[in-house]
Amino acid sequence: MSIFSIIATVLVSVIAMEFVAWASHKYIMHGFGWGWHRDHHEPHDNKLEKNDLYGIVGAVMSISMFAIGSPLVMGTSAWEPGTWIGLGILFYGIIYTLIHDGLVHQRYFKYVPRGGYAKRLVQAHKLHHATIGRQGGVSFGFVFARDPAKLKTELKQQREAGIAVVREAVG
Repeated sequence: MSIFSIIATVLVSVIAMEFVAWASHKYIMHGFGWGWHRDHHEPHDNKLEKNDLYGIVGAVMSISMFAIGSPLVMGTSAWEPGTWIGLGILFYGIIYTLIHDGLVHQRYFKYVPRGGYAKRLVQAHKLHHATIGRQGGVSFGFVFARDPAKLKTELKQQREAGIAVVREAVG
């Protein structure tokens, strides 16, 4: 593969992972995988959550792609793009950890953004956590955040339609 193809594959993989994460969050974590995700939506003082198991799932995806792309593992049937897709998944995992666990939930560092896109990310994810339980909700992505004002309107509509139970502080 050319250096251009490698860089493009890694970048496309990082971007694609946001869509994979959005769909996984909405349909798996808030669906049949709620048992692992529930404690992430409830107050606690634990250092780790069952929800952290999803990070292991992401690591397995990345490692699997590295293996598929490795001649050491697959021999002559190795598929080189697998290595670069695995790297893109790894980069997305690092971005996710820094933004979601670090910036939004402040698990690793304490910083409250006062403006810009970082503030928008935090606000959007706080609105995601505004619902009680797994039904309804907004902002299932982790890196691309919609306008918080539009998310508030959507939450209000979900509450009025009986789709979601919204914490009182959000309105």
